[in-house]
Amino acid sequence: MPYYPRAMCRTSSATDDFMNRIRAHSLDDMPAFAAFARADRSPARKADAVAAEIAGAAQLADLRPAWTDLLARADAPNVFMDPALVCSAAENSTTPIRALLAWRSVEGRRQLAGLWAFAVGRARKSVLPFEVLNIPVLPFWYLATPVIDRNVLEETLEAMLDCIAADNSLPKIISLESMGEGATLDALTRVLAGRNSAPLVFERFNRPTLASSLDGKAYLENALSSSSRKKLRQHRRRLSEQGVLTSVVASEPEAVRCALEEFLALEASGWKGQQGTALLCSDSNAAFMRAGVGAMAEQGRASFHSLRLDGKAISMQLVVRAGTAAFTWKTAYDERFRDFSPGMLLLEDYTAALLADERVAFADSCSHDDSGFMSAWTERQSVTDLWIDARRGNSLEFRFLGNLQKIYRDLRAIAKSAYLKRHPSRAK
Repeated sequence: MPYYPRAMCRTSSATDDFMNRIRAHSLDDMPAFAAFARADRSPARKADAVAAEIAGAAQLADLRPAWTDLLARADAPNVFMDPALVCSAAENSTTPIRALLAWRSVEGRRQLAGLWAFAVGRARKSVLPFEVLNIPVLPFWYLATPVIDRNVLEETLEAMLDCIAADNSLPKIISLESMGEGATLDALTRVLAGRNSAPLVFERFNRPTLASSLDGKAYLENALSSSSRKKLRQHRRRLSEQGVLTSVVASEPEAVRCALEEFLALEASGWKGQQGTALLCSDSNAAFMRAGVGAMAEQGRASFHSLRLDGKAISMQLVVRAGTAAFTWKTAYDERFRDFSPGMLLLEDYTAALLADERVAFADSCSHDDSGFMSAWTERQSVTDLWIDARRGNSLEFRFLGNLQKIYRDLRAIAKSAYLKRHPSRAK
């Protein structure tokens, strides 16, 4: 039975029930620690050629050429690490937002080896009263994976963790929501093993992605059943009987800005507006979207797909790009037309458009899991929520607080599941 000092218990606002439950669990029962025990514990390579620094928004503003170059070498592109979005978030938030920048010298030239942005604040999906480094920066960003040169993954991660550990002003616990599984996460696991710092995994889930050599028609014929395709054709025909039905893509900067205002209003008109979670319900979120999406549009990396009836949008999808990856970031539809499946009709249209776009190698749905309408995409990306400790060694504080957080998240997941059973339309 693990021992937790009373003084450490006083730092948490956990209920007695939480404490009783955590005492009943051995750390050896946690899946993340079992996985860690099996990991290769050979020492991580020293980051001799890589140096990391903590940067603010001002430094990121001048990073565009280096970022574009990094994307061509990156193991995993992530639009939610884009300097344009991180800068916009920093300028429109009261939460401290920073970025880890890793540099290496290549033939005497300074080259960006990695970028990992974070926000300092209370852990999300938590009641624990202490600060962590939250990645991604905002709650409605959907990928925590750092963008790192594929040739120096371990060296860069080692340097980044050492940089955080050495900064006395920063928390040492890093909360990663939706960390993509793949070479970068594998490298992080090896680095943590070499530092004797076990990660704590809370949840793994599969996210729909789009990666196919088929054209839109062939892909959808394979992805959707004949009955589903027939029903969608009926919906499209019935909508056409009510007016002129068109599918429109806005990609020029001014057109994107206009479409964004339409999107914000459309989202706020539905249940998100009623709950107060729509982007337009928060001045800072709305300001961030206007600045961030506007900047992306100026760089040719943001577009809106919309399904319109007599010129008015009944469904909209925001798509942003990083390198050869597209991200279907935000979606909204007119709930008065829910019986016609406007979101699914639009998915047919932008699926075909993305598959036809030679600039796009794959698309990330930005879905929490594969239970929503985007599960029509047949490819899957595994994503993980976890906490890690930037310090070397097996920190008792990290183990205690992490296990307390796991119990809370498990209880929260039970409550969420019950809620979604009563409100299935809000599962997207």
